[in-house]
Amino acid sequence: MDSSKKLISVEFEIFGLVQDVFFRKYTKKTAKRLGLVGWVINAESGTVQGLVEGPEDKVAEIKNWLENEGSPESRVDKAVFTNEKEIDKLSFESFTVNDYD
Repeated sequence: MDSSKKLISVEFEIFGLVQDVFFRKYTKKTAKRLGLVGWVINAESGTVQGLVEGPEDKVAEIKNWLENEGSPESRVDKAVFTNEKEIDKLSFESFTVNDYD
């Protein structure tokens, strides 16, 4: 199967100055532009966490964006990606910004 057609799911956690700098909004905008689905949340620990699904090449693009770019006012110190796996179908219909309780 062509790698651009292979569907990938990956969880992420972004460390640094990533809350109160529109990081989630820009993550959603970037995911939508790339045609990805999933979610993003401000964690109580001060990080931003989320899950993204979509074609392998587009997931690679957002991983690069999360690690090296982020929102204009953010400062990414570290990006951790976990549970990356191939999936048969998408688990979400869109990309959402969620709030923690």
